[in-house]
Amino acid sequence: MLTVLRQSWPLLLGVMLLMVGNGMQGTLLGIRGGIEGIGTYQMSVVMASYFAGFLFGSQMTPVMIRRVGHVRVFAALGSMISAVLILYAAFPHWIAWSVMRVLIGFSFSGVYITAESWLNAGSTNETRGQALSAYMIVQMIGIIVGQLLMNAADPAGFVLFIIPSVLVSLAFTPILLSVAPAPTFAEVRRLSIRKLFIASPLGVVGMFLMGGTFSAMFGMVSVWGTRAGLSVSQISLFVSVIYFGGLVAQYPIGWASDRMDRRKLIVGVAAAGAVAMFIAFAFDPGFWVLAGLGAVIGGVANPLYSLLLAYTNDYLDNSDMAAASGGLLFVNGVGAMSGPPITGWLMETVGNGGFFLFLALLMSGIAGYALWRMTRRPALSAAETGAYAVLSPAATALAVEAALESAQEDTTPTV
Repeated sequence: MLTVLRQSWPLLLGVMLLMVGNGMQGTLLGIRGGIEGIGTYQMSVVMASYFAGFLFGSQMTPVMIRRVGHVRVFAALGSMISAVLILYAAFPHWIAWSVMRVLIGFSFSGVYITAESWLNAGSTNETRGQALSAYMIVQMIGIIVGQLLMNAADPAGFVLFIIPSVLVSLAFTPILLSVAPAPTFAEVRRLSIRKLFIASPLGVVGMFLMGGTFSAMFGMVSVWGTRAGLSVSQISLFVSVIYFGGLVAQYPIGWASDRMDRRKLIVGVAAAGAVAMFIAFAFDPGFWVLAGLGAVIGGVANPLYSLLLAYTNDYLDNSDMAAASGGLLFVNGVGAMSGPPITGWLMETVGNGGFFLFLALLMSGIAGYALWRMTRRPALSAAETGAYAVLSPAATALAVEAALESAQEDTTPTV
């Protein structure tokens, strides 16, 4: 790991600063939307727009890189992100914000693809798994630090929009000034959804539902917190414990994943998330209990994403991994676009608890479908499965493909 950090620290530092900015802007908009009097459903459209832009960016960035190269794409999209972060405060209207969220989602997608291709190219077969783990960890740390910075100024002013803009601008300095050469970009094919579904119905359905889960959880949490009357510090703490739970739970769940039927683990993990969210919806507990339940859903959702990828990978040939990663993330992106609007509708229909109800229903859907799939075909033995790969929902197809290939080559259980 020390070798990875020594070789890749400019990229990892830059990614962490990027995630600080990205983590701040999502939380800040939800809070500022309440201050500006923007309605719940309108804010759900704003939040969904990021995921629409992210999906579009994942399709267009490879074309842009092949035309003008990594460095130009990286610099141009970084400038776009920095500018949009400032413009949010200048145009506090939900339609303007929706357009800007499409732009910033598109730009972050392109930046991630470029950064991950650099990381992948700079790693050897022996260090690639460690590099991807470090990449995921700095992403999580960046988002958590972003929540802490939410308490640095009044969200009704301009300062909290300036901070992420400056951090994003600074993020590109260590990356663009590093001596690492621009990598050769290989296009990631996409396996048809039909072929993916034939190979792993649970993988496709689960990834679609996980898309809705993540977009609702991370897109609407600050909208829910503002409507529920939480303070800025409480909202930032709640978001932080979600990510912290996801970071801590990845490793024990990954350890179990390599030693048992992954469908049973998917059922158990998703059911735990469903129970936690039903409790939050039905009993309206105090903030500290909610924070604990937030850690549970974060600790469930992030490993569940990696579990579904690992499970799907078990039924693929090595030659199909690249195409499958692109297809699965496309399905996930489509699901992500639907999460915030449905959550916003539920919050207007049943009250603020609709946020938790939607998450509970999605987790129940994953657990129920996995339980049914267990009756359709026998489980693979542990010797027939690849190792679990720790992945972030923000990872693009390049990182997913590299992680799946690394896991396939790993014949030892995760520790």
